[in-house]
Amino acid sequence: MKIWISRACLVAIAFLSLTTITFAQQDFSKVEIKATKIAGNIYMLEGAGGNIGVCAGEDGIVIVDDQFAPLASKIREALKGSNDKPLKFVINTHFHGDHTGGNAPFSKEATIIAHENVRKRLQDGGQVGGNEVKPAAREALPIITFNDRTTVHVNGEDIRAIHFPHGHTDGDSVIFFTQANVVHMGDDFVTYGFPFVDTRNGGTVSGMIAGVEKVLSMVPSDTRIIPGHGPISTTADMRKFVELLKETRALVADAVKQGKTIQQMKEDHLLAKYQDKGKGFIKAEGWIDVLYADVTGQTDSAGK
Repeated sequence: MKIWISRACLVAIAFLSLTTITFAQQDFSKVEIKATKIAGNIYMLEGAGGNIGVCAGEDGIVIVDDQFAPLASKIREALKGSNDKPLKFVINTHFHGDHTGGNAPFSKEATIIAHENVRKRLQDGGQVGGNEVKPAAREALPIITFNDRTTVHVNGEDIRAIHFPHGHTDGDSVIFFTQANVVHMGDDFVTYGFPFVDTRNGGTVSGMIAGVEKVLSMVPSDTRIIPGHGPISTTADMRKFVELLKETRALVADAVKQGKTIQQMKEDHLLAKYQDKGKGFIKAEGWIDVLYADVTGQTDSAGK
């Protein structure tokens, strides 16, 4: 019997499972990995946690992000459905546990690649969303790190990982599958509504806006987009996402100029027009906190 989990539930799992307590409570036996072919030899895997990008061909398999450790065997089985070659590389888009939890089990067979800040934050541990994150095991750390960009040449594909600073975190990489015209955005673009901006770990709304706009300027309009969370998307979907960020930020910036406090903004229902975007785990009031921090240069309460 196949058991499917709603997208809203997957989003909640992705965020809450960053803590040890919640992780222990998840029943990963009920998660099924769904594979979708996008273009050429590029696929997307959905399960629990961030979307996984896959490049599968004669040279082997490269995956972008790897969800949670207990799902490693299911992910391996899903990969066999597209290719029987070995897994060679894992690229992390950022350090959060719902995107790097599988690093340790996959490190036995593949080389892990990430921005240098990903290795640092995994190695040091810290806090995410007010929850303590313990330092990662040695085998979960990226073996190859880069500062600005790197490229993996496999399966006739140039897989380019480019660092976009201070968006979702300070270690974000966007992954370009150049021949297939597919881009994996990590959590710099999600479809569940207001995004989670990890201000504690270098994320900013302004940086996220700048990063997404930069990517849009780099790719043709027909590029297929793998979001950090959500269904396969288009550049038009990303433009709408940027508009959401810019419009809501402008509202908060204007309210700040008027001398309004955060509490007054919330009482005035400043973001009422965007009520449907607050149905994910980031609610309108929480998004006001993040926007206020970005406008004023402070750290929001969720990031402390």
